[in-house]
Amino acid sequence: MTTKKLCIMGLLIALTCVATMCIHIPIPATNGYINVGDSIILVSAVLFGGPYGLAAGGIGSALADLLLGYTNYVPVTLVVKGIEGLLVAIIAGKNADFFTVRKIAAAILGVAWMVLGYFIFESFMYGVAAAAESVISNCIQAGGSFVIFIILGFALHKAKIANYIE
Repeated sequence: MTTKKLCIMGLLIALTCVATMCIHIPIPATNGYINVGDSIILVSAVLFGGPYGLAAGGIGSALADLLLGYTNYVPVTLVVKGIEGLLVAIIAGKNADFFTVRKIAAAILGVAWMVLGYFIFESFMYGVAAAAESVISNCIQAGGSFVIFIILGFALHKAKIANYIE
């Protein structure tokens, strides 16, 4: 991996961590929280591909959990959000256009996986009732992150960011 790629990956990890930490609304039932970090995971995966989406999602989000004191979520976040970034990148494919049906579908499937992944984890940890309650807040998080992803995507598309990405 080149120094440039490593720096980009580090930047995406940091952006995901900061986006996750800046807006976090606690959910008492599961000791989790709502955040907008998924928007950065989606952008990272769509623009840069699998390894970047995996690292931004897994490491960036897990680091935010650690720094915010949600240590019980660190391992599951590493896996769920890492898979989210990788899944989005694989489905989105390689294409310079930001707004394609495939990329929008990839983002929707990515946040749907996030909701399902946390439901599965929370079912084992807190029981199905508490996990079902968190589905609503995770869907709100998914929807909000998707909207931010579209807004960021539009801005990056207008800035012709694809011209600067290898």
